[in-house]
Formats: sequence, C-alpha cells, structure tokens
Amino acid sequence: MFSLSELAPLNQHQSRCKLLKPWWEVFMDYLVVLMLMASVLACTEQLSRDRVVCIPLDPLVTANTNDHSPSTSRDVVLTPSSKPPTHVPGNSPNLHSAARGRRTHLVYQQYVYISQVCYHEALPLCSRFFPYMALLQSLVLVASGSFWLHFPHTSARIEHFLAILAKCCESPWTSQALSHAARQENIQEKEVVEERRPHKPPPSSSSSLPPVTSTRRSSIDSGADSPLLNRSDSASSAAPPSPCPSTLSCTSTMSSASLGSQVHVPFSKPSFMIDNPRQVICLDKSDGEQARALFERVRKFRSHCESSDVIYKVYLAQTIFKLLMVTLIVSYTIPLLGNFSFTHICHPEERALVGYTTFECIHVLSCLIRKLLVAYLTLLGLYGLLNCYTLGWILHSSLRQYSFHSLKELGSLRDVPDLRNDLAFLLHMLDQYDPLLAQRLSVFLSPVSESRLLEENLERHWGEEKLRAITSVDAEGCSKLQLVALPRLPPALFTLSHLQVLKLELITDARFTAQVANMTSLRELHLYHCTAAVDPSALGILQERLEVLHLTFTQASEIPSWVLSLRSLHELHLSGRLSSDSGVGRSWALGSLRQLRHLRVLVIRGVLQRIPGELCEVACSLVRLEIYNEGTRLLVLTGLKRMVDLTELLLQDCQLERLPSALLALTNLRSLNLQHNNLRTLEELLSLAHLRRLSCLRLAFNRVLALPASVGVLRGLELLDLSNNQLQSLPPALFTIRRLRRLLLAGNLLEELPVEVKSLQLLIELDLSRNRVESLPPGLFNSCLELRILNVAHNSLSSLPRGIAALSQLCRLDLRGNSLEELPAELGCCSGLHAGGLQVEDWLFLSLPPNVRDFLSRSAPPSGTYSEDHSRPESDSFPYLSPTQWSFSSALESQI
Repeated sequence: MFSLSELAPLNQHQSRCKLLKPWWEVFMDYLVVLMLMASVLACTEQLSRDRVVCIPLDPLVTANTNDHSPSTSRDVVLTPSSKPPTHVPGNSPNLHSAARGRRTHLVYQQYVYISQVCYHEALPLCSRFFPYMALLQSLVLVASGSFWLHFPHTSARIEHFLAILAKCCESPWTSQALSHAARQENIQEKEVVEERRPHKPPPSSSSSLPPVTSTRRSSIDSGADSPLLNRSDSASSAAPPSPCPSTLSCTSTMSSASLGSQVHVPFSKPSFMIDNPRQVICLDKSDGEQARALFERVRKFRSHCESSDVIYKVYLAQTIFKLLMVTLIVSYTIPLLGNFSFTHICHPEERALVGYTTFECIHVLSCLIRKLLVAYLTLLGLYGLLNCYTLGWILHSSLRQYSFHSLKELGSLRDVPDLRNDLAFLLHMLDQYDPLLAQRLSVFLSPVSESRLLEENLERHWGEEKLRAITSVDAEGCSKLQLVALPRLPPALFTLSHLQVLKLELITDARFTAQVANMTSLRELHLYHCTAAVDPSALGILQERLEVLHLTFTQASEIPSWVLSLRSLHELHLSGRLSSDSGVGRSWALGSLRQLRHLRVLVIRGVLQRIPGELCEVACSLVRLEIYNEGTRLLVLTGLKRMVDLTELLLQDCQLERLPSALLALTNLRSLNLQHNNLRTLEELLSLAHLRRLSCLRLAFNRVLALPASVGVLRGLELLDLSNNQLQSLPPALFTIRRLRRLLLAGNLLEELPVEVKSLQLLIELDLSRNRVESLPPGLFNSCLELRILNVAHNSLSSLPRGIAALSQLCRLDLRGNSLEELPAELGCCSGLHAGGLQVEDWLFLSLPPNVRDFLSRSAPPSGTYSEDHSRPESDSFPYLSPTQWSFSSALESQI
C-alpha cells in the first residue's frame, strides 16, 4: 500500500505538468476520457448480452417417404402459412379464438443454437468488434495525448523546467524585481504625462495614501503563494494576494493592458516612495545566495535547452500522429454506419438439426451500439478538429523563437533576451496557461535584474566598514586595498576617499562609474585578469588622477581601450602575451601610445620578438624600460636607438648572446640590467666607454667565461653584478674602477681574490659566496675600510685574518659553509655586527670568548639568531622581501 506522503509528490508532479498543457490539450484529454467511457460502456453491454434472436422464415419440409408409422404425425410442425388439416372438422368460433402468427414448434435449445450460429456467421464484424476496437483506439489516443511530457529525452528537461519555475515563483527576489520594474515604469509614465499636460496641483495625501499602502504590502510578500504551487482547479476560488504589484491577478485571462492599469500608482509625486526602491525590500543573506544560485541554474538550463529542439519535434510528431490516427479511424468507421441494421437474414447449414434454411435475426444491442458509435464518432470528430487547430498553430507560430513582447510593451524588464529552441517552446506553452508565470521566469533571464542582485549582495557583504577594515598600509606609507574574485565592484568602494592603491584581481564585471570622483587620493591601479570598463563620465577623472597602472592579462585583446588615453600616467606595467607566433612583424598588439605624453616607466612581461616601434611615440618621455621576455629570443633591438633619454634599461630572459649594439645610442643610460640571458663573452664592453653616466651594470645569471680587461674603461661604475656566471679569475683592470662601491661575484669558480682589491677604497659591499676561495688578502681589511657587507659563505676558507678588526663599519658578515675551526676574538671590534649581523654556525660561534659572544648577541632575537631566516642582509646578495613586497601573483594565490 502507498502512503499519502508517497503519493503527494506524484500528485504534485501531475498538477505541475498541467502548466504546460494549453487549453486544447486539456479539452482533448476530456474528449478522450468521454470516448473511453463510451467504449467501455459498449464493451460492458457486449459482454453481458452477447447474442441475437432469430426466427425461421421458410416452412418445414419433413419428407420421410420410407417411414409409414403413425408416429410421424407428431413431427409435423405447422407453419404460419399452412392451413389446418382436412380431417379436423370445421369450427369457425375456434378459428377466431386461436392464436395468430407463425407456429414453429422449435425448442429453446434450438433457438439458442441458431442464435449462436447466426451471431458468428451473419452478424457484421462492426457489430461484433466495434466496442473492443473503440476501446483500443481510445487507449492509443490516451497514450499519445501526453507522450511529449513523458518521452525519455523530454521528460527530464520538462521536470527541470517546472522545478526552476517553482523556485522562481517562490523566490523573494522575484517580487522585488517586478516591484522595482513596475515602479520604474510608473516613473516613466508620469514623466511622459507631465511633459504632455500642464502642471496641476498635486492631489491630497489622503487620496494617494491607500494605493501606496497596497503597493507596499504586495511588494513585501515573499511569493510563497505562487500560482504554480497553489492553483486550484476552480478558477473562481479566492486567490491569495500576488507577491508583486505587477502580478495582482494570477488568472490567464488578464491582458497586458489591464495589468499595466492595475500596477499604476495614482499619485503625482512618486519621489516620496520611489527614490530608493531598495528600501521596500531588503533580502537577507540566505535569500540573496539562493537568488544568485537560481540565476546560475537558469543560465545553465538555458544553455542546455537552447542547444536543441527535441521537445518541439516530439510535440509536432505527436500532433501529426494523433491527426493521422483520427483520419484512419474515421475513414474505416464511417462506412460501417450503413451496416448497422436491426434485422438481418441468416442462412445456417444446420437444416437437419432445426428443419429451417432461412432465419430472420435481430441483434439485441444494435440500437445501443449504433448510438454509441455515433457519439464516439462525434467526439472523435471534435478531437480531430482540435488536432487540426493545434497543427495550424504550430506551423503558423514561430514556436522555436520567443520574445517577451508583452513585457517590453509593458515597459518592465526590457533587457530580457530572446529565447529559442526548447526553452522558447516551453514558454510558448506556458503562455497558453498563464502569461504571468513567464513574467516571473523572465526576472532570472534579465541581465539588469542579475546586476541589481549582485549590487545588493555586494552592498550587504562589502560595506564601507568592511572595506576600511581590510585596507592596509604598504612600506611606502600608501593605503592599499586588494579585492579578489568578486562579481563586480562594491558601490561602497567609491566612498574611500583616502585610498591610494587599488588592486583588483579576477573581478569579472568591474566598472568604474562617475562615483570614482569621490576617490580623490587614488593614484595607483592594479588589474590582474580583470577587464575593467570605464564610463565616459569616469574616464576624464582617471585621466587626470591615475599615475601608475599594472595590467596582467592572457591575451592582448583583454587590455581595455581606455588605458591608452590616460594622459597623466607615469608608470605602465604590462604582463601577458603581447606577441604573435606568426613572425617578427606582428609582435606587438597594444596599439598607439601617443596620448601617454607623461609616461616615464614602462615594464613589459611578455614574449616580444622585437622592440616595438610604437615605443618611439613615448621615447621623448620614457626614462626606464624593463622587458621580461620569458625566455623568448629578442631578435630586433634597433628600436632602442631612438630612446636617447633612457636612463634605465632592463632586458631579462631575452636570450641575448652578445651585448646589443643599439646600446651605443643611449648616452644618458645610468643602469643596464642584462640578467638571465645567454651572454658568453663581454668583448663589447669597450664600446660602452662613451656611456659616461653608466653607474650600474648587472650581468648575473649568464654564461660569461672570462671578464675582459676592457672592463676598466667603465670608470663611472658604482655597482657591478657578475653573479652566477663561470668566471675563474678576475683581471687587474677591474680594480682600477675607483668608484666601485658594490661588487657581486657570487656563484662563480673563483679560487682567489686578487690583492689589487685594496684599490677599491670606496667598496661597501663584496659578495664572494658560493666560490672556491681559500683565503682573503690582508689588503681587503687594511684598505677597504668602508666595507659594510662581506659575504664569503660556502667557500673553502680555513681561517679569518685578524685584520678584520679594522672594519669598524662592518654590519653584515656571512661565514657559513666554510672550513673554519675558530673565529678570531677581533670580531668584537666590529661594533656593527651585533643584533644578528654575524651569520655563522652555532658551534663555531661558541668558540668566541664569552664577552665577545655577549656583545654580538646584544639586542638579538631570543631564538634563531643564527638561523637562515635572519641571514638576509639588506643587499642584492641577500634580498629580503617583506610581506608588503610580495609579488602580485603570490597575493592572489594567498587570497584563493
């Protein structure tokens, strides 16, 4: 047995399926039920009284000439046409009183026998099998009537559609969106009316108050009493109030004109109630999340249903099949009407049993069956006419295209897109039941409605207080805010007037509106995979204020067009693919930089194959150019020759094998960075002699085997970085560069440091880590008295000279990874080594006298003083990155 709880979902599903049945389908269902009842009645009568009644027509002839027995007179049966025997004396009174008619003298069993024989031999087939055929035909029509609702490829989509429709009717956001649309329509109508007619004094408040109250009450309704879930079979029953002003009635007979008249608010000053529509309803967090999930569900269902039209094809095939069935039934049933008669002649071959050859028979149910057949054919004709109407409606209407004309004419939700294929067909069927249900579904098809929902959710979750709470201050003292993976920009963001740095990461629909004018301190903007849009009113503000812009993208097409119009921009950082694999000529896809007249710094992280010619448009203002080429070979560098004002140049991961000749034109160059390339020889250093302002040369992470003596011509060098090469010796000419202050030689194959190093009296940093040095020359400690950072970690030092006591300004000393057995006590004379300035193993540190250890440990952290975490002096050899200096991608990963 089934319980009521188990049967309830079935009943609910059956009632929901009625939503997609138009009036003719419902009418055809009733006709099929009537046809089924008629056929069942005929079958019942046929089974209960399945016989005919027959009487003989010809006289009985019993010719038995061989038998003269007197008993044969008992077998004589008088027929109605025979006369009495002659030996009977005439008696007229007896003749008048005798029974009239045909005397047969057949026994009951003979009548039954003849009735059965004549039923099978003389009764027409239509009289015998019509009830059963009608029952079978009715069952076929019943099965084909709802085939499109239960077809394997359509039932899942229909059930999913009905479930989504139920959620759309229940969602409180439906009520709020329709209420907002109705209010906007009222505002527009009143503006048009006020423009066309002269100004009149406003009506009294007492007359306008009741409609406003009614509108507010109906808009607050959550939509639980939706017509989809609680629709009674009787249209005259009392319906609950609609959850929105635009749906005051849920009957399908309401037109769009009457709907517009009912949602009209009759007062002339709507600003008192309509200035802020969001004050009418405020969704809580759960309702907002459910509405967002429903938007996503509707979007996925739409993409799935619009890919095919299987429901439309199944319904069309079902209609054609039903019409063919009706045509076939009518074609062979109508001729059978002439065969229905009350009497028929039977000629059984059993004369020897009954003595007659011809019988006149009448079927007991002939009259009833004839009437049932006429009724059945009448219902079938109506059924066929409805199928013809359905087929005409299908072929005449464009059921695979659906446009919300009624909504657009009504003035609400004009942005709802047109639908096609199965989803369009389902909405056409839904309109035949109740057009207001499609209006509720349109709320979740509207991009504007979804945008308003996202704005409300953002206002609720990302208010001004929360944004101020997550705002931080970087190392430079600038207030910074980072937003990751939001659907759009929170409106409260534009109220942060103190914000200077804004980082937006993976925001799908970021838009800067005119409210950006409130961000008076905004100077730096980061867009990490965020194609932000800018309104025309906000573009002028960004053009005047924005100075630094960081863009990270996948393809160049993702770069917003408004970037190239930021005339006040000083720094532009581009990270993404700016090249094409088709050749050198198509290696730039950014566009013209002509409007960036104040651009000073340009940083490009991409896969360039040449220096873009478009950079010549900003050559007069550009002072720093950085190109990180991600291992792609930079073939053409002639574009550098026009950048004569360039002071800093970085070409990293460009697969350069020699120093570019285009560097000769950069007479104002002060810093040259060619790290992470394939430089093998530095013979071209002689050509850099006329770059008299060059003070920084970085050639780390290359394959340089030897440093030529021509390096001595670079008299103005203050920093030389040759780390991570393959140098085995250093030329004496290197130490003729008297201005050299920082010399970085880590990661090479050096076995000794030349004694000429004493000539570098201005040297403040020396990095010899990860080499093969066995001893340090005494002149380093006697002459280089300005030395502050000395890194000799991971070498082969066996002792440390006692002359290190002369380095009174030494504040970083790394001795880890050597062969030292003890440390000299003279380290106590280096006053700058306290507080963790000495990096050495713990056991080696214990070899120092206690007073020296106490001095070096003064103001040091309680634990991990000599750990690797505190072995990072503030130099290029030990770069220390604070959390505020992490890379942009690292910040993104930490947020995710």
